[in-house]
Amino acid sequence: MIIEIKVPSPGESITEVQLASWLVDDGEQVEKDDEIAEIDSDKATLTISAEDTGKISLKAAEGDTLEVGAVIATINTEAQGKKKETPAREKEDKPEQEVKESDTKPEKKEEKAEETKKTEEDSLVNLSPLAKKLLHESGSTEKEFADFLRKFRAGKKDVAFFLDHKQGQASPLAQASEQGGTRDTERKKMSTLRIKLSERLVSVKNETAMLTTFNEVNMSPVMEIRNKYKEAFKEKFGVGLGFMSFFTKAVTIGLQHFPKVNTQIDGEEIVTFKYADVGIAVSTPKGLMVPVIRNAEQLALHEIEIKIKELATRARDGKLSLDEMKGGTFTITNGGVFGSMLSTPIINPPQSAILGMHNIVERPVAVNGKVEIHPVMYVAVSYDHRIIDGSESVGFLVKVKEMLENPEKMLLGGADPIQSLLQL
Repeated sequence: MIIEIKVPSPGESITEVQLASWLVDDGEQVEKDDEIAEIDSDKATLTISAEDTGKISLKAAEGDTLEVGAVIATINTEAQGKKKETPAREKEDKPEQEVKESDTKPEKKEEKAEETKKTEEDSLVNLSPLAKKLLHESGSTEKEFADFLRKFRAGKKDVAFFLDHKQGQASPLAQASEQGGTRDTERKKMSTLRIKLSERLVSVKNETAMLTTFNEVNMSPVMEIRNKYKEAFKEKFGVGLGFMSFFTKAVTIGLQHFPKVNTQIDGEEIVTFKYADVGIAVSTPKGLMVPVIRNAEQLALHEIEIKIKELATRARDGKLSLDEMKGGTFTITNGGVFGSMLSTPIINPPQSAILGMHNIVERPVAVNGKVEIHPVMYVAVSYDHRIIDGSESVGFLVKVKEMLENPEKMLLGGADPIQSLLQL
């Protein structure tokens, strides 16, 4: 029986996808529910699984753009495909008697056999002395390296390199300079996800009245809490206490005080959300993804940390579903992990505002009339000026700053703890 494997629909309004990679070889034996391919849509990377057990025949190539419903492979359930070869240990492949015989050979014959083996290995691949030394220091052999090259799938660039060097003369553009550099170039087709991301970012710049306001946060109070309680926090909840949970909590309180920042334009209407679905921007090999923490205003710090860790891991593994990235009302992006001092983050449409975090650097700060050194982070809020006034955006960012510099207020939703104690 022949079963067709078709491109599934990744979601509404998506009509085509790109075949990112095959996870199996043509003619291979696959089992039911084995992951056989990865596809890129304009929103996420998804995997396709085998619908039955049998021999698979691939009908599309990596990089092909395919319509939803197109046949990418077939599975013959009545045929037996080739199985994946698993490397076995060298000694296990040798019969016991053969090993014993080699142990009893005279020393001279062993040396001769070793020299012959070394000569054969040297003839397998042309290595520079430095490359050969590096290979030997790693415990590998030329034969293993040659075997790896034989299994390596050559691409267009490799064939072009071969043709340029076939006669022992490289083309002028491919010749190495005297300093050892090259003038090689590489062309790679943009993924569907990257194309869509590019279009969205350009549309934001063209279709919104985007402005950015800045402030600075003294991170000493938050860092003192982390240093004091991080071990107990991790022991109790099984997750580390990071900065992102503090910022997420501060943002949800800020949105409650300045609801216009938590709005979106829908046609000629302004939609104001009574909840905070906070997106956390995550850099992945496939590009930027923004998984969403639902109802973040209702979560405690440890619940936020657990959710962030789970979503970030799924994003980097390409396992996020579309539902996990839809419907955010506000976004936080952290350029500080890459060393950014200051930036103007771009709004994540259709949202109207985004908070940018940056690196923490010790700077001189005036405290009670004295100059002290404190860890300081610059923060930025980009907002759509069509529906968010400057006073709202500035007030929101000041509230976030206030929550971070007075973390105890987060426990009371932004209220002053002394006033709450005195019931003022």
